[in-house]
Amino acid sequence: MSLFDKIFSPKKHTLRSGKEVYEKRSINIIIIPLIILMFALSIKITGFNFHMLRENGSNFFIILKDLFKPNMKYLPNVIKPLVDTIKMSFLGSFLGAILCVPFAFLASTNMVSNKFINWIVRIMFSIMRTIPTLVNALIATYIFGLGTFAGTVAIFIFSFSYVGKLTYEQIETVNMGSFEAMISMGYTRPMAFIKGVIPQILPVYLSTALYNFEGNVRYAAILGYVGAGGLGLLLNENVSWREYNNTGTILLCLLITVFIIETITSHFRRKLN
Repeated sequence: MSLFDKIFSPKKHTLRSGKEVYEKRSINIIIIPLIILMFALSIKITGFNFHMLRENGSNFFIILKDLFKPNMKYLPNVIKPLVDTIKMSFLGSFLGAILCVPFAFLASTNMVSNKFINWIVRIMFSIMRTIPTLVNALIATYIFGLGTFAGTVAIFIFSFSYVGKLTYEQIETVNMGSFEAMISMGYTRPMAFIKGVIPQILPVYLSTALYNFEGNVRYAAILGYVGAGGLGLLLNENVSWREYNNTGTILLCLLITVFIIETITSHFRRKLN
């Protein structure tokens, strides 16, 4: 028997009944070398340098040491940008979650039978969700100018597409009994949707909207890098000037804020579920 046959031919097992069964050979002997080869190619293509990592990696701990010694005198400068970050996160998340519902209705195949409309709305959700929030914020600053309004628009676009996609997927799994009963009673499809479907999806919808909001608070913190207001502007400024003690103050405030928001939203999401 050749080496190839020894490796790849199925193993034969004899059961107590005398019946012979065959077990396929594992293909790990092919997969493991391929993974090693891809790992080696990735290191070469990306220019990963172990020597540079060893030489310069200590700088990370120097920066980390300064970050853990926040300059509390800088705190008054952080309050207003932090409030701006929370405001644009809340407004963008709220508007996106509300306005996506009619489009989620149009995207659902069990609500609208027109396949072309379903396809168009789903493509719109996919395109809007694919573009990173930071890129949306950059485009918004060119259209609306620098400031928190551009950041709010960017967060709105992401929230609209993210909550909208999850909502139409949830709509397609609902029990259609109450919806069809209302249609038979003479209700229009939109009105039957409001009265028969929304009560079924409301807990999951609200949970998704809250989760989206708490995530957007983190995303909004970096939108200032492209001029969209909030904490990002301060972060960019202090990191550029290597003011890591001030940066530590900003990150501490952001950490506390995110923790509080996550605690509150997690409480409500548990109640909804």
